[in-house]
Amino acid sequence: MARAVFYGAISLDGYLADKEDRLEWLYYQEGGELVPYEKFYQTIDYTIMGRRTYEVGKRDAGSEVFYPEKKNYVFSHSAIKVDDNIQVVNEDPVEFIKKLPSDKTVWVVGGGALLKPVIEAGLIEEWWIQIVPILLGEGVPLFLPQTNQQKFQLLETEQFGQFAQLHLKK
Repeated sequence: MARAVFYGAISLDGYLADKEDRLEWLYYQEGGELVPYEKFYQTIDYTIMGRRTYEVGKRDAGSEVFYPEKKNYVFSHSAIKVDDNIQVVNEDPVEFIKKLPSDKTVWVVGGGALLKPVIEAGLIEEWWIQIVPILLGEGVPLFLPQTNQQKFQLLETEQFGQFAQLHLKK
């Protein structure tokens, strides 16, 4: 089984995106260019994301190709059009991750619906969560209600401008 990790930013009240699936609140925060995304990105082999995350990302990225050097998967129960470097998967994300080679790392890009079963199965080994000091009030939550508790070890906290990054390990 591949090593599963999460890397992403949330609002102070725990949302990945606002209620219209917008990310402007994130894009224009001071310090975003300082967050060590490139360092993290070099450590992964695969990306997996849900259909909604993919569609929002494509809306914002335009013609930019997602993660061209990686193997990329979008989980969807319906047929969708994706870039040539992405494969659509219609199966259980937990079983999918378990089939990936053990010497590889998979980034669970998001969002909450895809992440929930992966969290419940205890597959996320490491987390890098950037918290932005803004209250959105409502939106797309990172964490959906879970059936079990999980405890993590706080490895490090860092500040990058207005971003506070938590680095956690299972």
